[in-house]
Amino acid sequence: MEFWDLYDKNRTFTGKTIVRGESIPHGFYHLVVHVCIFNSKNQMLIQQRQPFKRGWSNMWDLSVGGSAQAGDTSRKAAEREVYEELGLKVDLSDQRPAITVPFHVGYDDIYIIESDIDLHDLNLQYEEVQAVKWASEEDILRMIDEETFIPYHKPLISLLFGLRVTKDAHSNLKKQR
Repeated sequence: MEFWDLYDKNRTFTGKTIVRGESIPHGFYHLVVHVCIFNSKNQMLIQQRQPFKRGWSNMWDLSVGGSAQAGDTSRKAAEREVYEELGLKVDLSDQRPAITVPFHVGYDDIYIIESDIDLHDLNLQYEEVQAVKWASEEDILRMIDEETFIPYHKPLISLLFGLRVTKDAHSNLKKQR
């Protein structure tokens, strides 16, 4: 049984938890994490969900994603999800999420890392992932149109590719003294 911590609208931990699968009570939120892995060719590693996976089965998705378990920090959850889904150990101790996107029942922390991973070295989690591949921004936007990729807002996908390059929301600011 998996438990999720519940947060308030200010993302303050409430001390309450629920069992995964239970409805999240009104006014409470849970934490989801995604890790977008980019290579030096400006391609994102994407994964295809298993056909038997509940929700978005057979659809392509960002590199890694999942819910934080009770007691997890955002970073710990992100590192665990990368290891569980891809068999890849990453250290996010020096990183903050590139962005946090609110959704109707939670907060989605999205991390961005760069690594020229050999896809043959990955150990895909059978329960979650059936395939992985590298994809450009244009590939992913086309897949959203073709309804083979989870229907994220297209500007979010473009923002992720832009943040991969700049690492900052203020790309045109000169270094302050």
